Amino acid sequence: MEPFTYARASDVQDALNGFGERTALLAGGTELLNWMRLGMERPAHIVDISRLQNLKAIESLPGASGLRIGALATLNEVALHPRVAHDFPALSEACLKAASAQLRNLATIGGNLLQRTRCPYFRSDEVLPCNRRAAGSGCAARDGINEKHAIFGWTDECVAVQPSDPAVALAALDAHVVIASSRGTRRVSAAEFHVLPADDRSVKKHNVIEDDELITAIELPIATPNSAYLKVRERESYEFAIASAAVALELDGDGAIRLARIALGSVAMRPWRLNAAERKLQGKSPASAEARQAIDEEFAAARALAHNGHKIVIARNAAWRALQLAAQRAQGGAA
Repeated sequence: MEPFTYARASDVQDALNGFGERTALLAGGTELLNWMRLGMERPAHIVDISRLQNLKAIESLPGASGLRIGALATLNEVALHPRVAHDFPALSEACLKAASAQLRNLATIGGNLLQRTRCPYFRSDEVLPCNRRAAGSGCAARDGINEKHAIFGWTDECVAVQPSDPAVALAALDAHVVIASSRGTRRVSAAEFHVLPADDRSVKKHNVIEDDELITAIELPIATPNSAYLKVRERESYEFAIASAAVALELDGDGAIRLARIALGSVAMRPWRLNAAERKLQGKSPASAEARQAIDEEFAAARALAHNGHKIVIARNAAWRALQLAAQRAQGGAA
């Protein structure tokens, strides 16, 4: 690590005023320290925002059943909050499956969204060909070890995936990320917060955050108790997903699907919404062959790399199983 100066922000405006060249924000610190260790971040100045109490609150949105979650709320605080667990179970489950208990006590919901890809070529101690670390150096994973890499949205410049579990749930829950800067506040759909390689030909950006911005909150517009998150991983104790799925449902009085939102995780550089399937599912019984076909048809667009064809099958089955779990909740059964 290189030498750096340190300051503790007293409020959001103080943090924004502290931005300068090569400034990094410190919240839970579970990612920043890794980036500094690997030399991917060399901040000259660190602004500590970890004690900004107004960014830790979890509170109801005015006049709605929605919820506002402060960016500095830890994953455990989010997962175990009664409103989250009852009204947004997919998010609660995603947070609980995102990390070990020790990390969940430190890692923040805002910081989790800012995770960078877990691609081993990107995170290697030895600098290997990776366009995200060194533009134009190539993508070693494209024809290398890529069994955990993308099946949607990849290009020859980058085949990495976004590893955040909460991001997948938030995409299915139609959440918004609230972002502040000295220019004001803006809101970005959680489904569009992360950047696909085709949207950034330099493939240097992981998300839409600019250097002088910070996440202040996550807003969930309406309670979605009929939601579920399913994570498929190599070991249950803790591991990043091979593939995951989050589903939010509304059923009509006959048990048919009125509205469905489905997002996949660890299959692209952003949570991957199954938009066509969501439309086709309307009016279908959740357990019907037509519903299964609607999901299966989305995977015609999946593109396997040399070693990850199995991810297509796993992701497809995860989406179907998550749909059934959400339907069980909607029908009053145990999920």
